[in-house]
Amino acid sequence: MAKIKSPEGLEKFRQELVAGLDPDMPSISVCTGSSCLAFGAGEVLAAFKAEVAKQGLEANVTTKAAGCPGFCERGPVVVIYPEEICYLQVRPEDVAEIVSTTIKEKKVVERLLYTDPSTGEVAIHEYDIPFYKNQKRLVINNNIKIDPRSIDDYIAVGGYSALQKVIEGMTQEEVIEEIDKSKLRGRSGSGFPVGFKWESCHKSSGGDPKYIICNCHEGDPGAFADRRLLEATPHTVLEGMIIGCYAIGSPMGYIFVGDEFPQTVENARQAIRQAEEYGFLGKNILGSGFDLTIEVYIDGGGYVLGESTALMASMEGRIGEPRTKYDHGTDRGLWAKPTVLNNLQSWANVPFIINNGAEAFRAIGTEESTGTRVFSLKGKVNNTGMVEVPMGMTFRELIYDVGGGIRGGRKFKALEAGGPMGGFIPESLLDTKIDYEEMDQVDLAMGPGLLVIDEDTCIVDMVKFFLTFLANESCGKCTPCREGLKQMLWIFDKITTGRGEVGDLELLEEIAAVQQEAALCALGQGAAGPLLTSLKHFREEFDAHIMEKRCPAGVCKELSQNKIYSQAR
Repeated sequence: MAKIKSPEGLEKFRQELVAGLDPDMPSISVCTGSSCLAFGAGEVLAAFKAEVAKQGLEANVTTKAAGCPGFCERGPVVVIYPEEICYLQVRPEDVAEIVSTTIKEKKVVERLLYTDPSTGEVAIHEYDIPFYKNQKRLVINNNIKIDPRSIDDYIAVGGYSALQKVIEGMTQEEVIEEIDKSKLRGRSGSGFPVGFKWESCHKSSGGDPKYIICNCHEGDPGAFADRRLLEATPHTVLEGMIIGCYAIGSPMGYIFVGDEFPQTVENARQAIRQAEEYGFLGKNILGSGFDLTIEVYIDGGGYVLGESTALMASMEGRIGEPRTKYDHGTDRGLWAKPTVLNNLQSWANVPFIINNGAEAFRAIGTEESTGTRVFSLKGKVNNTGMVEVPMGMTFRELIYDVGGGIRGGRKFKALEAGGPMGGFIPESLLDTKIDYEEMDQVDLAMGPGLLVIDEDTCIVDMVKFFLTFLANESCGKCTPCREGLKQMLWIFDKITTGRGEVGDLELLEEIAAVQQEAALCALGQGAAGPLLTSLKHFREEFDAHIMEKRCPAGVCKELSQNKIYSQAR
């Protein structure tokens, strides 16, 4: 493939790609995201290719290894186009029947369709499944349609058209202004305005070169939204980064990702290689005179590296630990040069904003929290997976309309948002909107993971798990975090083994207050979140452990016999 040398050349190439596609030709898309691969999607894809060849349909049917569409609970997911017939939990032994019945006879295999567990209704098409129907997909809408390892697939559905628009006729200032007007806020949890950050770096007097970093560090145990997004649609992220580099005048960008996600790393590197081959990276991008290099930086997966100064220290070859922020990163960041560090989802929203305009993005969400948010929805809910919902949706709507309600007809107990540094809310607060300000009022963080908890989960044990994780991940640099977490865990060990005493909860609150004020970085400060919110909303559960030596959920082993005895009485 010769490099594309101009915006006009890109548009011509896109038209040629689209002209070569037959919209009526049957196409079989098999999700090959990490979760579906774990369920055997690789074997399913191989079976489809073999069966299509066996039945002599290779010239009339295409098979595609697609990105993750999100419905991880029901994988492997297969979608048949152009009808968009969606089959769930497909196995290699189902393949011959699908090809014979659906591809050749145009009939559905009913046993592989989605059936609503509460109503019994069957959904044939992907867009009829409540899990998908109740989402708003701007970033992951094409995941199941395209191969994440194919730049041609991405270009054919409109990929790199935002970059084309920028190169054709937008100045750096106009790009920044459009992002600023969209009110896009950082998706890492803090919600800092992206446009303001870009403008600060663009105008910085900190010298050249400037850098940008895409933070795909995701240490939250069980959360997978960001790395799955990069795995499934790497060119969307890459296009956003290229536009960001153009806007602030940066010749160098980095994708920071953990080494525990090999498929994410490989797909990102593949996307970079293809972008270089096509002329979207390298020298004189699309004839603009703009030069840019982007690399994948692999970290060791330490949770503390989610903190910006620790992340940059790691990239500089130093110990990955936080430092006091005397300067903003946009003035003195990576290698003491002006740096824009944005969460992966922030970069992934940029192409939509440039293509559709700031007003279209602002029309989704709330006044101050615009656009959509991608979460990993997990826990005791019927439909788990990667979801993208509009800002302003309530947690109740997300759990029951998208998630399909609590699994097994159990009773809802709590929602934990933000991971180990997040917080818990009870059912009475489920009408809280997914909005930075509203979530802040109930002490929740806009993290990548949402954990639904039912009546069989012990809140005390859950907080202990988070504290154990954070204690292991603490860099140990500052005393409030290093020693505070140890003391909290010592008290929790007492409580969960029947040795809790009057005054333990007050001491925990005192330690948490010190950590919030004195810890060096967000890890130590945020460690108090799960503890304080659980004490605020579920204090009676702690009291049962301490005063009655009983675990209401029957989870804490040393106290479970007390629960059985009390039930027998």
